[in-house]
Amino acid sequence: MLPKRKPQNRVPLVPVSVVIIVVSFMFLYYYYMMPSSSLNGLSKNMALHSGQCSSQALALGEKFVWYAPHSGFSNQLSEFKNAILMAGILNRTLIVPPILDHHAVALGSCPKFRVFDPNEIRISVWNHVIELMRERRYISIAEIIDVSSLVSKSLVRVIDLRDFVSIWCGISLDSACLNDSTLQSSVSETLKQCGSLIAGLRGSDNKCVHAIRNDCRTTVWIYDQGGGEDGTLDPFQPDEQLKKKKNLSYVRKRRDVFKSLGPGSKVESASLLAFGSLFSSPYKGSELYMDIRESPQDQRLQSLMREIKYLPFVPEIMSAGKEFARRTIKAPFLCAQLRLLDGQFKNHHKATFQGLRQSLESLGQKGSEQIHIFIMTDLPRDNWTGTYLGDLVNDAHNYKVYFLRDTDEVVRQAAVKLMAAGHGQRFITNSKTVAGKKYCSNPSLPDVLLYVEQAVCGCASLGFVGTSGSTIAENIELMRKYGSDYCRS
Repeated sequence: MLPKRKPQNRVPLVPVSVVIIVVSFMFLYYYYMMPSSSLNGLSKNMALHSGQCSSQALALGEKFVWYAPHSGFSNQLSEFKNAILMAGILNRTLIVPPILDHHAVALGSCPKFRVFDPNEIRISVWNHVIELMRERRYISIAEIIDVSSLVSKSLVRVIDLRDFVSIWCGISLDSACLNDSTLQSSVSETLKQCGSLIAGLRGSDNKCVHAIRNDCRTTVWIYDQGGGEDGTLDPFQPDEQLKKKKNLSYVRKRRDVFKSLGPGSKVESASLLAFGSLFSSPYKGSELYMDIRESPQDQRLQSLMREIKYLPFVPEIMSAGKEFARRTIKAPFLCAQLRLLDGQFKNHHKATFQGLRQSLESLGQKGSEQIHIFIMTDLPRDNWTGTYLGDLVNDAHNYKVYFLRDTDEVVRQAAVKLMAAGHGQRFITNSKTVAGKKYCSNPSLPDVLLYVEQAVCGCASLGFVGTSGSTIAENIELMRKYGSDYCRS
C-alpha cells in the first residue's frame, strides 16, 4: 500500500480573464494619462544618451537655430529680434523660447569681458525652461510679441520650443508637469539628456548639433557680403589696463555670419545651430556682439530689418492698453515710465523725477487745467509716500494720477484672452503631428502687467517721459513712433 500524501497548500487560481483585464487597464491608464510623446521618449531615447540626434530628428530635413535669452524682458525682446535676423540670414527655422523670469539667467558684462560661457548660458536657460513648465508658468515670447506678419510674408520660419523638443528629442516638455513619482526619475533623466544635447554640452556633431562657442569677448557678427571686413579687428578691444589687471588675452574680430555658419560653411550640415546670448548694443563706436546693417544688395534682408525694428505686442495686449486709456483715463494724458529700484537706476531717483517734473511744468505753462498722468514704475504703490509720486497724488487739484495693478480686471482679462488665443503655436510644415497641441493642463495666467502698461503709454497724447538708459523706455518710444495707430482705431 502506498503511503498517503500529505495535502499540499494550493494557491487559488486567478482566472485568466481577470489578469487580462487588470493588465489592459494599467496599459490604457498610462497610455491616456501620459503624453504619447513622453512614452516614445522613454522607450526611444538611446540616441539622446549617446549624444546623437534621433533618426526622427534627422529625417525632418529642416535646419534649426536657437539661442539662450537672458536678463529682463526688454533684453530678451532685443535678443529675439537678433535671433530672427540670424535665422533669416542663415535660412534656418527659429526655435522660439519662452519669456524667462527677470534675471533668472544672466550674461555678465561684455564691456568688462566678464561673461558666462555660451554652454553655461544655454544649460541655464534649459533648466529654467523645465522649471517654468513644472510650475505651469511657461509662455512663449511669440504669445506676447506678434510675429504673424513676418511668418505670413515668409521672412522667417518659426517653431515653438515645446514642439521642437517633442519632435527632435522624442519627449514632450509636458512630461515635466507629471506628478507620477514612478515616472519622474525616467522623465527627468530623459529631459536632462535632451537639454545636454541641444545645449551643446556633448560637443558638436556635423549632422546633429553645432554649439557656437564664440561670444562678445572674441566676436562681432557681421553680414559682409564680400566687403572685405571678415576677419578684421573690431574697433573695440580690451584696453591695456584691463588686460594687465584681469590677465586677459581676448582679441575681438569681425566675422561674417553667413560665411562662417551659412551654406557652404563647415557647419552647414548641422541640423541644429545653437547660439549662446544674442544680446548686443552700441559701445565705444562699435557693437558688443552683432553689427549687421541694411544692404541694398539684399532686398529680403532689408525688408526683414525694417519689419523687426518695431515688433508690436499681440492684439490682446494692445487692445487692453487702448481700453484702459479710453474707458478709465478718458482724457489726453502724459505717460511716465520711472525705473527706480533695479540696478543702476536705484541711485538716480532725483534725476529720474526731474525729467517728469520738467514735463509737467511745461504742460502747466501751456494752460492745461488738471493734468492726467499715467505712471508705470517698479516702485510699489505703498512706497510712494514721501516721494515726488506721492506729492503728485496728493495734489489732486492740479494732477490726476492713474496706474495699473496686476489684479485689475483689464489686466486679468488680457491674460485670459491671451491664453485662449494660443499665438505661440506656429509650426513648420512637417510637424503637423503636434499642431494645435495643448500643453500642461491648468497653466497659470501669465503676468502681462508690464506689457499692458507699455500699450497704455503708446496712447499718451500729451507725451512720454522715460527713464534714461532704460530699455523699456526705448521700446515705448519705438511703439509711439511706429505703432501708435492702434490708439486711434
